[in-house]
Amino acid sequence: MSVKEKVQIQIKIKKQTVHNNEIVLYNDDVNTFDHVIDTLVDVCEHTSEQAEQCALLVHYKGKCTVKTGLLKNLKPKCSQLLSAGLSAEIV
Repeated sequence: MSVKEKVQIQIKIKKQTVHNNEIVLYNDDVNTFDHVIDTLVDVCEHTSEQAEQCALLVHYKGKCTVKTGLLKNLKPKCSQLLSAGLSAEIV
């Protein structure tokens, strides 16, 4: 008669945490809806529908996250938004 042994192995897995940052767009009384929408399409690669929804959220709620990702990828996009006259920051 043979004996079968069950062996339990513990494996430790390192979790790599990736922290995504966000570009937050803020409301202002200067820019038109069309300018905000066009800029979001150009800079953040939104569809026109996404850009319109973000513009409406910014208008009614005061702010909206328009892009998430790694800081190194967001910095140039945020700079482009600021250069276009929009109020934005990376959080």
